[in-house]
Amino acid sequence: MGRMRNPPYICALDAAMDVVEGKWKALILWALDERLHRFGELRRSLPGISEKVLAQQLRELEADGIVRRTVFEETPPRVEYELTDEGVALYAALGALGEWGAHRMHTLGIVPTHGKERVEP
Repeated sequence: MGRMRNPPYICALDAAMDVVEGKWKALILWALDERLHRFGELRRSLPGISEKVLAQQLRELEADGIVRRTVFEETPPRVEYELTDEGVALYAALGALGEWGAHRMHTLGIVPTHGKERVEP
């Protein structure tokens, strides 16, 4: 499952970064870690992301098997996004990177803008 966008890979880290490259994918994983979200909720939880970019990033994460998109046949239609088991595993793997980022922010005297202090998956 999933797709390769930038092969050949030099190493396993290169393959992992191919899935989470860019500013928004890790933040989408962070938002979806707590619970599933509808598109509008997800967009509001990520200040600065455009609707177009969020839709594109979600499509890529879905194609990579990281995010599950569920469409409910209702009026109006309801769409929910959640992490797959692969997405949960990827978010857990990013935990050490988040801990390093928290340490760096503390060293620099930076407070997270979202208010969530949680760094461990």
